[in-house]
Amino acid sequence: MRKIEVTLYVNNTKETLQVEPTERLLDTLRNQLKLTSVKEGCAVGECGACTVILNGEAVHSCLILTAQIDGYEVLTTEGLEVNGKLDPIQQSFIDHQAVQCGFCTPGMIMSAKALLNKNPSPSKEEIKTAIEGNLCRCTGYQQIVEAIEAVTQIKEG
Repeated sequence: MRKIEVTLYVNNTKETLQVEPTERLLDTLRNQLKLTSVKEGCAVGECGACTVILNGEAVHSCLILTAQIDGYEVLTTEGLEVNGKLDPIQQSFIDHQAVQCGFCTPGMIMSAKALLNKNPSPSKEEIKTAIEGNLCRCTGYQQIVEAIEAVTQIKEG
């Protein structure tokens, strides 16, 4: 197959890449850009381990072809840290012990970040809805919801 040139803005950096027409965004991020926070869990959009923010929306990167998103903005967990300082949602996950095995954590954080970018003061139900596409087998979700709620209280307070 002939490769396609695609320009993406990944974590605020312009990246011009050569991709296969059928290459998934998940594979481009992991293999070409070495952004390993993006995990492959189920490969069918059910688990949320590969969640990134694409043009402001939380999406499963295993379901997106890189060739279809030329010119788009992609944000991964690596892009949340600024000047060596964790984003408040990342720090809150640590503070609230919302990280167990860690496999689902980056996708969970990106779903939460997308929600908070749109709605800085979501209700508990809105938080649960925002993360319902992310599976966690370790925490039971309580600490995750508490971590997200704590960030909303920081913003309000």
